[in-house]
Amino acid sequence: MLLRIKIFYIGGMQMSEKILVVDDEQEIADLVALYLKNEGFQVFQCGSGADAVKMIEQERLDLVILDVMLPGMGGMEVCRKIREHHNYPIIMLTAKGEETDKITGLTLGADDYITKPFLPLELVARVKAQLRRYKRYNTAGEQEDEEVVVSGLVLNSKTHECFLNEKPLSLTPTEFSILWILCTRKGCVVSAEELFHMIWADEYYTKNNNTITVHIRHLREKMGDSFENPKYIKTVWGCGYKIEG
Repeated sequence: MLLRIKIFYIGGMQMSEKILVVDDEQEIADLVALYLKNEGFQVFQCGSGADAVKMIEQERLDLVILDVMLPGMGGMEVCRKIREHHNYPIIMLTAKGEETDKITGLTLGADDYITKPFLPLELVARVKAQLRRYKRYNTAGEQEDEEVVVSGLVLNSKTHECFLNEKPLSLTPTEFSILWILCTRKGCVVSAEELFHMIWADEYYTKNNNTITVHIRHLREKMGDSFENPKYIKTVWGCGYKIEG
């Protein structure tokens, strides 16, 4: 069975950044692909979760835009499968007002979400923000230290690796960014608003402190840390979060 996939190029040349758009609504998928193509991205399209999983196995992707509601295998399951082997950014597309979908997606490893209907330019802005952050923590090192060590935590911004007591932690780009910021500002309280500004600086991004809360909770789960008596990420009520050395 042939996959329903469209590949876009600009000027006949293949671009380095590959984005997969997974949405069964053809008009939305085509519109998103058009805007991304105009920004110079190479874009793949799939209309189902099963096709998306096959494409993920075939291509070295840089980012996935993933609709929650898909025929057959849903977007949440696709997100989970991506996170089994890949750390590149995932942006979820959710129905208006479906807060449960947003929280579930973030918990499974999504980095951002946008609610339908949306402005294509806003989605493009978020794509660029995610790619900038992902690249920064995979190629950083000339302007800042590549490695930070705090209380058994070792993070390397060049390899995007994280170890806790010599055991590897698999982190999404957003989780890595949050942990990197907290570790490099060891002992200092960083507010949720400040984390937002440092991670999602784009003017189109709508703030929601609940997003940071979900990512912090997911980090604690991966680190085996408790909410009541945390050893690593501590909540300073009314102020923010900190990691002490």
